[in-house]
Amino acid sequence: MRKFYPSLKDRVVIVTGGGRGLGREMALELVAAGAKVLVTGAERSDELAEVVRESNDAFGQGRLLSIQADIRDWSDVKKVRDVALEYFGAIHCLVNNAGRGMLLVAKDFTSRPALFWEAPPEGWCQIITTNVNGSFLMSRAIAPVMVEQGFGRIINVSTSLSTMSRRGYSSYGPSKAALEAASVIWAKDLQDTGVTVNILLPGGASDTKLLPDGPNRFGADGELLSPSLMRAPILWLCSDDSKNSTGQRYIARLWDQALPRNLAANAALDKSILFV
Repeated sequence: MRKFYPSLKDRVVIVTGGGRGLGREMALELVAAGAKVLVTGAERSDELAEVVRESNDAFGQGRLLSIQADIRDWSDVKKVRDVALEYFGAIHCLVNNAGRGMLLVAKDFTSRPALFWEAPPEGWCQIITTNVNGSFLMSRAIAPVMVEQGFGRIINVSTSLSTMSRRGYSSYGPSKAALEAASVIWAKDLQDTGVTVNILLPGGASDTKLLPDGPNRFGADGELLSPSLMRAPILWLCSDDSKNSTGQRYIARLWDQALPRNLAANAALDKSILFV
């Protein structure tokens, strides 16, 4: 068990979209630090089963649980909350990581701009509904639990500022801009409750299944980042060390693990945040 965050021992964390990519990395790192984690996936999959097996093999049975749930569905969202409370007895942190990307509007979006007037309406709407409404519904269901106990951490996973207004990204970019604006508002709404809300992003295109397979597998800025960059900052954000941070934006790529943790967090803090 990682011993550098004592406050994470038995802390209960929900990570949406935790079967692969960024979510998988964060979920496994949290379990390694002593937390108990519930991961969600929109569909039952080998990926969900595999992350549970990996956790069981490395950290023992029952510290990571998976559940099939569509975060766009209020009844599914309430099921996630209820299962976490029943199985682990509490909910301390929520990581809104699940999201849909540009593949839903164009398979070749990395090589040709996905112009908004050519986008299939159903794909466009699915991105917005998942990335904005899904994160809201999860937070809406979990925040009252956190407020009642006087403690909580909500971390919303976002994207780079340049992506929010990049040509051809008219669904994905605005969905994350909306989530960031909501994050700051939620932080203000939760003032003096003991519940914080912060934003975490990789800091560039990451090597996940949001990108197409094949020769066009590259980010708009070129080189792909490893999803493992999210591991160090998610521990800090879920721990007691982040108690004085809310409504802030952290870039995982800038997190220097050679620094003391609070200094690393300060170095990764994006002071050019769009919303204040």
